[in-house]
Amino acid sequence: MTRIARSGDNSPERRLQAERLVGVDALQEAQALRFNVFSGEFKARLKGAELGLDMDDYDIHCRHIGVRDLASGQLVATTRLLDHQAASSLGRFYSEEEFSLHGLRQLQGPILELGRTCVHPDYRNGGTIAVLWGELAEVLNEGCYSYLMGCASIPMQDGGIQAHAIMQRLRDRYLCNEHLRAEPKKPLPTLALPGNVIAEMPPLLKAYMRLGAKICGEPCWDEDFQVADVFILLKRDELCPRYARHFKAAV
Repeated sequence: MTRIARSGDNSPERRLQAERLVGVDALQEAQALRFNVFSGEFKARLKGAELGLDMDDYDIHCRHIGVRDLASGQLVATTRLLDHQAASSLGRFYSEEEFSLHGLRQLQGPILELGRTCVHPDYRNGGTIAVLWGELAEVLNEGCYSYLMGCASIPMQDGGIQAHAIMQRLRDRYLCNEHLRAEPKKPLPTLALPGNVIAEMPPLLKAYMRLGAKICGEPCWDEDFQVADVFILLKRDELCPRYARHFKAAV
């Protein structure tokens, strides 16, 4: 799938192609992009760091998709997908390492979990996310998944000020425990929040909310990645109509 995506204001158009990342070389390309983003920006402690890769035991059980800049050949975005069948073989979803997911077994219909989503800093714009979402839509529709779930991260390098401020906004507008309640295994440290904090929601978290996703509880403190992880759940038949065209078979 090839789409023209504008990289931002006053920037040239880029030809971006979404693709399924299949094989050892493609997986290592995704792991290298993840390493560069997570290690470079969050100072995350990563397995595989000595190889310049972010790798774990889930990777071989997941499908991986990405976005490539056709001019440079560079992989500029990636995410991995773990479905309910693979999670059953593993004995858990990745999110269950951080959260107790009350109600998970009662969800009706197949589940697809997103993880390790990252975008190269030069490509963090709506165009790149739209291309990634388009490919995700194809996977979602092929598997007839009823739910999309995963974690979105908020940096904690400031001691948690932004995370607490963003959570105030999320609780007011996006908190929903109707289908599932996510209880963090390591809650954020208590913090007295200053009254003049201006919290900018991370682009990926904002994109999930625009799709119609809900948060299902308080965030988990991931000390290895130095982020606050917010558990999100998207019911396919509750997609925001404005973005449902990306998920054309789902509505």
